[in-house]
Amino acid sequence: MIGAALMLHTAKADEGMWIPSLIGKNYEEMKRLGLKLSKEDLYSINNASLKDAVVQFGGGCTGEIISSKGLLLTNHHCGYGAIAALSSVEKNYLDNGYWAKNQSEELPAKGITALFLLNISDVTAQINAAVGTAKGAEASKLMSAEIKKIEKEANKDGKLVANVKEYFNGNQYLLLTYKKYTDVRFVAAPPKSLGKYGGDTDNWMWPRHTSDFSIFRVYANKDNEPAEFSKDNVPFKPKKHFPVSIKGNKEKDFAMIMGYPGRTNRYEVSYGIDIAINESNPAVVDIRTERLAIMKKHMDANKVVYLQLTSRYASIANYWKYFIGQTEQLKRLNVVGQKTKEEAAFTQWSVAKNAGYNTLISDYAKMYADYKPYAKHATYYTEAFRATALARIAAAAEPLEKALKAEVSKDSIDKLVKNLKMARQFILADYVPVVDKELFAAMTLMYYNNVDKNQLPNIYEQVILNGAGNETVAESINAYTKYVYKNTQLLDSAKFEAFVATPTYATFKNEPAIQYAVSFVRNFDKNFMPKIEAMNKEKRELSKQYAKGLMEMKKGQLFYPDANSTMRVSYGQVLAYEPQDAVYYKHFTTFDGLMAKYKAGDDEFDLPQQLLDMYQKKDYGMYADADGTLHTCFITNNDITGGNSGSPVFNAKGELIGCAFDGNWEAMSGDIAFDKKYKRTIVADIRFILYLIDKMGGAHNLIEEMDIRK
Repeated sequence: MIGAALMLHTAKADEGMWIPSLIGKNYEEMKRLGLKLSKEDLYSINNASLKDAVVQFGGGCTGEIISSKGLLLTNHHCGYGAIAALSSVEKNYLDNGYWAKNQSEELPAKGITALFLLNISDVTAQINAAVGTAKGAEASKLMSAEIKKIEKEANKDGKLVANVKEYFNGNQYLLLTYKKYTDVRFVAAPPKSLGKYGGDTDNWMWPRHTSDFSIFRVYANKDNEPAEFSKDNVPFKPKKHFPVSIKGNKEKDFAMIMGYPGRTNRYEVSYGIDIAINESNPAVVDIRTERLAIMKKHMDANKVVYLQLTSRYASIANYWKYFIGQTEQLKRLNVVGQKTKEEAAFTQWSVAKNAGYNTLISDYAKMYADYKPYAKHATYYTEAFRATALARIAAAAEPLEKALKAEVSKDSIDKLVKNLKMARQFILADYVPVVDKELFAAMTLMYYNNVDKNQLPNIYEQVILNGAGNETVAESINAYTKYVYKNTQLLDSAKFEAFVATPTYATFKNEPAIQYAVSFVRNFDKNFMPKIEAMNKEKRELSKQYAKGLMEMKKGQLFYPDANSTMRVSYGQVLAYEPQDAVYYKHFTTFDGLMAKYKAGDDEFDLPQQLLDMYQKKDYGMYADADGTLHTCFITNNDITGGNSGSPVFNAKGELIGCAFDGNWEAMSGDIAFDKKYKRTIVADIRFILYLIDKMGGAHNLIEEMDIRK
């Protein structure tokens, strides 16, 4: 699933995540590639445009409106958590699929939101004026106050969502206003065997045959305004919805994507990339390998556990493989070497032009050298210590333990108790006793074995390993784990309520899980967080200066900013590629290729009998390609990253031709280093999506609702 994105470069058709309100700068290149739309068709404040039919879905993905009645298409993996939450062993919509035949069968998707972009405006001058000549903490304080002021004025007394976002590492600030709809209902999805076809084996790979889609509907009140779920709500009436093209595509056809890419880091310097390759990424992979193995063992053994943990497992697994691929491709492309050359050229330019950036790269080098000894620990703290529900709940109790020791007011204590209760309730959604307990022991052991012994929290020597005798460290940790889970007051609801009813410092200090978490939290907060915060502060200033310097160095060239979870446009072509010598990948895959991967009973490549029967009939109807086959997926050279999951892929006329869902293995350096030769976006072909809705789901109501262009 998507997680893909060299430094900022001159505009090219296939590279760049462009701000839609400023797309006019790229318009002539887009027309040269085949675009048939006007600038106003792409982005307009006063008239309906493509941006009005693209939403940020669920806070971390993208979706598109595909009917005049608020029907929304996104990826299966974007709807995965909501579908799992709606499922039970008896009504397993995740495994079996679901197809609402009318609106009364559409199911409320709790917690899912649809965010519609209304406007983008530049507020850089306003923020710079407020900050003036202030520096350091005073500048941050003034900037924060001005941003809050701008957002408050723009949110129309809470009716809108207003966010000020920084671009070019703080050299530009834009205000984005949105309308947020919270009544979103689950409409349809194929069985998981299709929606996740290929599993971890095929994830990030091409050729691909995954039917990675799910369908929801946005609801509104009678005035078409956002409203909480109500039986009186009606389907949302959008300003714009996408027509759907089933004409198919051929190589070098124009392709455009709009969506909400999450994060790229293409300004990163060689020293930061070196740490990622040699410290952070390997640590993430090692930890997640262990976590996934433990979770899978118990999920395979118990269907209830599987449904409870499957969404979290999928999320952990996605970026487990991502970090493996990113590290491999950063090495293969020698990105550190490339960056080193670019940084040397930058310094030479600055010296020659007296531009004021002469020591910038050497300042970066010193900053990262100071941080490197703690990089692995920072990863272990986030990925290993916080891997269990018990550790996260206990960490949430740390502020209360500190307040009890300080004997603060009862009102303050009551507020902290309330916060702890809320955190506990949220965290317990992922709590499975047998899994949590095994993870606790494994993560505590990995932390001990892999973090510098001088950086470990004192809980190891004072408690965990104290009096271990001839026991191994692993045996001591296993014994300690049993003791903690047997004696904690945090997991059983009755015990917990009694525990926090009249909290005291003595009871909190001696609670075993809290004692464990406090040791980790305070060790990290005292000894490492100040170093990390100082590094981040310095990096922020250096990054701002580096971006500014690069644009001065290459004045007149067209630059795009790093992704930051705001709407972007990328454009390019449907395009095949050659991943290695003597290997050629076509730009599309077919139903035949999907069936060639089929393995009965396999976790990743099994298929429902209904689909096997459909394949035998070969009744493709209007969804067949001109070559007579049914295409499942295709690839483009568009620039995307995590957050673009579910993004609409358009043809030159602005018609929907597919739903973007992944990047390819050969270009997984993309968030840091874009590779023009290999970068591809993997797209679920809209024709295969419609075929499954129609022939598998029998949801003709949905087909009839769309504007299908033949």
